[in-house]
Amino acid sequence: MPENTAYSNKKIDAEAHRFEKRDMKLGTCYYPEHWPQEMWENDAARMVEIGITHVRIGEFAWSRIEPSRGDFHWNWLDKAIEILADAGLQITMCTPTATPPKWLVDVTPDMLAYTEDGQPRRFGSRRHYCFSSETYRAESRRITEAVVTRYASNPAITSWQTDNEYGCHDTVESYSPMALKAFQAWLKDKYSTIEKLNAAWGTVFWSQEYSRFDQIQFTARTVTEANPAHRLDFQRFSSDQVISFNKEQVDIIRAHTKADITHNVMGHFTAFDHYELGDDIDITTWDSYPLGFMDQEWWTEAQKLRWMRSGHPDFAAFHHDLYRACSNGRWGVMEQQPGPVNWAPNNPAPRDGMVGLWALEAAAHGAEYCSYFRWRQAPFAQEQNHAGLYDSNNNLAQGGAEAKAAHDVLDKLGELKPHQAKVALIFDYEAKWMFDIQPQGTGWHYEKLCFEFYTTLRRLGLSIDIISPHHDLTDYALAVAPSLPVIPDDLFARAKVSKTKLFFGPRSGSKTSDYQIPKQSPFEGLKHIRSESLREGAVLDVDMDEQFYRAKIWRDFVQTTQNRQAKFDDGFPAFIQTQNYDYLAAWPEPKWLRAILRSVVTELGLETVWLPKDLRLRRSDDKVFAFNYGAKDTDLSRFAKDVEFIHGSYQLAAASVAIWKDNA
Repeated sequence: MPENTAYSNKKIDAEAHRFEKRDMKLGTCYYPEHWPQEMWENDAARMVEIGITHVRIGEFAWSRIEPSRGDFHWNWLDKAIEILADAGLQITMCTPTATPPKWLVDVTPDMLAYTEDGQPRRFGSRRHYCFSSETYRAESRRITEAVVTRYASNPAITSWQTDNEYGCHDTVESYSPMALKAFQAWLKDKYSTIEKLNAAWGTVFWSQEYSRFDQIQFTARTVTEANPAHRLDFQRFSSDQVISFNKEQVDIIRAHTKADITHNVMGHFTAFDHYELGDDIDITTWDSYPLGFMDQEWWTEAQKLRWMRSGHPDFAAFHHDLYRACSNGRWGVMEQQPGPVNWAPNNPAPRDGMVGLWALEAAAHGAEYCSYFRWRQAPFAQEQNHAGLYDSNNNLAQGGAEAKAAHDVLDKLGELKPHQAKVALIFDYEAKWMFDIQPQGTGWHYEKLCFEFYTTLRRLGLSIDIISPHHDLTDYALAVAPSLPVIPDDLFARAKVSKTKLFFGPRSGSKTSDYQIPKQSPFEGLKHIRSESLREGAVLDVDMDEQFYRAKIWRDFVQTTQNRQAKFDDGFPAFIQTQNYDYLAAWPEPKWLRAILRSVVTELGLETVWLPKDLRLRRSDDKVFAFNYGAKDTDLSRFAKDVEFIHGSYQLAAASVAIWKDNA
């Protein structure tokens, strides 16, 4: 296939335009294949007018690129790239493997993923492939090679995206015949002998012992609860399949270009390990839809109503901080909600101002890129009710106007250098998998617990980093693990070297990596007796500093020779502080969690201030950002004394942002 050199004279240097930690760029997701060619030039010009500098294209275009095997139609895509480049726009080119075309499914039906019931997932939407299908992997490599060979030397292409939203629509796990063979091979590679697998899984229980790896099946459709270690290994295997699939594309792209490579992950999605994905790419981007997730997730009805038009004040921030840890601090937003979406149970419009606020919040957290999905609302097919920066009749929408306003603010700010947070929250994907397999109580929800800790730390006015259990602890005064069932062997040693205080929540240290109960506690001076889960509405009274608080959902019964800071009514320790670690033996209600964390961070010399429910602060190196997620104005005078405002004022309107120079 000849290399396309039609644009070699363009004045865009891909190396010079690698994502950098400078002023955040605004982008949009564009689908030239959806619109007549005569619209493209005007679209590009208007993108530039509202401050867009980057455009993502191609992730769903396989059927237009290759309408039949080997019959490549490049002219339309060449022209679209030329028009965008002529306008001065930089392009993120995608591999189109998230939407394999019908002709490919017809000739390679074994590419399809299977449901737990053993039924193939049919063509007709998207993500209809199995990560374990060697047939489809070969096709993925082939189309990736074709697209990269065509455009790698094109200077308008300044970054690449692999596929689109791995795992969306519950597609990480596949129960296909190909997946079963791959799983059996994965197990053999991990354990080497069937005897080692039997020991690790404890298969002597219920007479589940195996004599060969090819006897092992999926855990779907067992009579009752399947072996938890078996389920955990299937989740690990499924995650590894995503990582290896992605790496095949990354390796092809890297062979042709030094441009940045990204993948767009999702919010509240934990079916594969995003830290491992981040090891193979240059910049982790994610798709931020604060209102869609507000309507779907665990929040109460009162919370959903309160933040119906803004999203929870910590939802986007939590994911900004999580995905910043996935590729060495480099991250961005590939899809930012521009208005009402189409996929949640209810889809309200954002409060005026929120679309701009979300972009500025991403900048405050260190994003290099914030791209709106999508440029124009589609008048057809599955996403026709999803807003764009322009509506389907080509009129500027509210989201487009706010993108322009956000650009104007960003233009004033210039370079934003990252702030070194002093507090980190440890979030672990394997912990999530373990607790989902055996929650041991209907109220237990790992993400929710982590989110409650994160929200409390943010309301204390702190900037937070989210890290893996294996992350470098240097520069952190405190690392908080809301719950960490498997504690890395070297965690305490690393914390001692970095002089980082470790804080653990309930169920920490409760499992080995083989999903068994450890023979001894990893916590010096702490003995675990038993645990219990509590039904909804049940609470336990706790005495701390002569104040009474409550615990809910979960309790660990422990004995300790260490310093008890709080106790339950029956005298068992509820909160323990030692020189090397703190341990919280229950799921605390908000008032108690606030008191504990405030006490801990104050002892470490960190300043705190308790923020109103709707207000959040975030620091860059020399600036402070304030975000009002509420429906009413708020007064900043208590949090910003005698400051020089760069944007906004002491009276912060609803859905608005204020920015001032940091005097600290």
